[in-house]
Amino acid sequence: MQPPVADRRPTTREIHGQTRVDDYEWLRDKDAPEVTAYLEAENAYTAERTAHLAELRTRIFEEVKARTLETDLSVPSRNRGHWYYSRSYEGKEYGATCRVPVGDPDDWTPPKPAAEARPDEPALPGEEVLLDLNELAEGHEFFSLGGSALTLDDTLLAYAVDTVGDERYTVRFKDLTTGGLRDDELTDVMGGVVWHPNGLDCFYSTIDDSWRPDKVWRHRLGTPQAEDELVLHEPDGRFWTGIGRSRSNRFLMTATGSKTTTEYRYLDTADPDAEWVLFAPRREDLEYTLEHAVLRGEDAFLVHHNATGPDFEIGVAPIAPTAPEEWHPLVAHDPAVRLEGVDAHAGHLVIHQRSDGLTQLRIIELDADGTGDDYLVEFDHEVYTVGAGGNPVFDQPTVRLGYTTMSVPSSVYDYDVRTRELTLLRRAPVLGGYDPDDYEEHRLWASAEDGERVPISIVCRRGSREGVGGGSQPVPTLLYGYGAYEVSTDPYFSVARLSLLDRGAAFAIAHVRGGGEMGRRWYDEGKLFAKQHTFGDFIACARHLVDTGWATPETLVAEGGSAGGLLVGAVANQAPELFGGFVAQVPFVDALTTMLDATLPLTVTEYDEWGNPEADPEVYAYMAGYAPYDNVADRAYPPILAETSLNDTRVLYVEPAKWVARLRAVTGNPDVLLRTEMSAGHGGVSGRYKSWHDRAFTLAWILDRMGLADR
Repeated sequence: MQPPVADRRPTTREIHGQTRVDDYEWLRDKDAPEVTAYLEAENAYTAERTAHLAELRTRIFEEVKARTLETDLSVPSRNRGHWYYSRSYEGKEYGATCRVPVGDPDDWTPPKPAAEARPDEPALPGEEVLLDLNELAEGHEFFSLGGSALTLDDTLLAYAVDTVGDERYTVRFKDLTTGGLRDDELTDVMGGVVWHPNGLDCFYSTIDDSWRPDKVWRHRLGTPQAEDELVLHEPDGRFWTGIGRSRSNRFLMTATGSKTTTEYRYLDTADPDAEWVLFAPRREDLEYTLEHAVLRGEDAFLVHHNATGPDFEIGVAPIAPTAPEEWHPLVAHDPAVRLEGVDAHAGHLVIHQRSDGLTQLRIIELDADGTGDDYLVEFDHEVYTVGAGGNPVFDQPTVRLGYTTMSVPSSVYDYDVRTRELTLLRRAPVLGGYDPDDYEEHRLWASAEDGERVPISIVCRRGSREGVGGGSQPVPTLLYGYGAYEVSTDPYFSVARLSLLDRGAAFAIAHVRGGGEMGRRWYDEGKLFAKQHTFGDFIACARHLVDTGWATPETLVAEGGSAGGLLVGAVANQAPELFGGFVAQVPFVDALTTMLDATLPLTVTEYDEWGNPEADPEVYAYMAGYAPYDNVADRAYPPILAETSLNDTRVLYVEPAKWVARLRAVTGNPDVLLRTEMSAGHGGVSGRYKSWHDRAFTLAWILDRMGLADR
């Protein structure tokens, strides 16, 4: 079968004295029959070129399925008078959210299901199914549950659904006393809603034509959406808006932010006559968040901010408009510790932080005199990820936390602040006799061109590197990277990944600049005019794996998605000889075209990340120097698999479609493949079995590139 050939229909644009020619911009017309036909032809070609992997894909899917406990239960999390949890069911794509009443208000030990409980029976005595996602998804090719929120009397549930993949949600309201739906319906909502404590009003955000959340609305139950009150409108295209409620349930807060600047307003719901109050007006490059706390018996705001240093500080301010100069330090700025956030409870604070490239969980105890003991919750692994979550109650005495490594499945603990006991509640089961000790994981360090040390997390099956005579031998390796928006790609466990590791491959994460693994500096040195560091770091990590005997270029495969797809595309242009294949998922590969068009989704809000090439000729020249689509050349590229979704609103399908068309036209490489999901969004297909099949497709292609398809 011959690969599809996209017509060349040149469009030209004069900008900053230069002429830019684009042969494939016509593929942007999503509704044109010829575009649909082209994408379907690419899918058919990809299916033909990978047909020999069909049996392997089936085996991988069955491996994932066999390792997964299909009927399962999350650890219940307590909120007010109920324990909340989610369930999954064998043979069903989606699960359900449920709750049971709290029996003893002084007992914070989560209930456990009976060992003999049948899959079709209630998991816990008194189980109430709040949402059956399989029922909600019925009749839809795609389904995603957005935010869900309960009124403080636990009688009304608002939930948001997306059945297209474009992240425009519809909110419905379920009366938990009757089980029926209210007549209210909110459309084109961003995510979900936040309830006012009165249980009558809720707040939500909507987006503008460029997919930017720009408005916050107040909805009164029983009234049409057309009558909703506009609470906040942000006209600046660089800024987004959102709304939340404090853990104490006393304050509603709106946040307005760009990539570098934030601004908060708060509403004291304890005062029925209160108005929205601006806490601190925006200052360029000042970022902060607010958290309500009670210190020494007095209400206060904890301000997580960067006014005193790039790695942030936690300050204290009164419940009143307060300038940054008046935020008194509670946890001072430390250049060796990146403070990422704070959760306030009645008896303690939980600090989210990272140091030396690893996440840390820090507890500060509170007493009548203020703050007391200050310490870390310790773990023993060399490479790990820890974080707190599922702690909605202000006066709870425990901290629910999650922990994982690249070989230890996701684990849920409760830490009792009173006794300082750490209790393992659950480790995600991996069926088939899985033993974490069968795998080894390490932290490696590569040297970038400028001398910067770049961390690598790597895992493989124990013994897979042992060669003849006891020496070490290279193993096929999948190298993953992201490197943008200060998003840290921390070590994590994956059941599907075992299908790679158990065939003798290794999996590595390159913690490149542009992410946040090594603090704010790590992010600042990987964006705007320093973006090349991201690509150089990834190349340095690949070279380190080769030079130290971990891998060979022939069986080293690179993978990245979204902004990580930009990374993969740039590296494919700059160092194709180091890799045996590239996987680019929903890749941001036509970055220059996107950033030149302020009408496209998210472009203006991204100026602080990439720059504005339309307004600044230096930015244009810099981006033109690395943008993957613009730098395709007649060189030897290894096989490339580009995967995208037709309804993606974050990275439009047209970017990888154009990229693949140009790669094939310039190089003639028949092993450049495009796979488009025709009913999915940025996160890919919905439903766990569909997602397993989807990942099996990718892993089979990767194993084929590694020479492990028959292993």
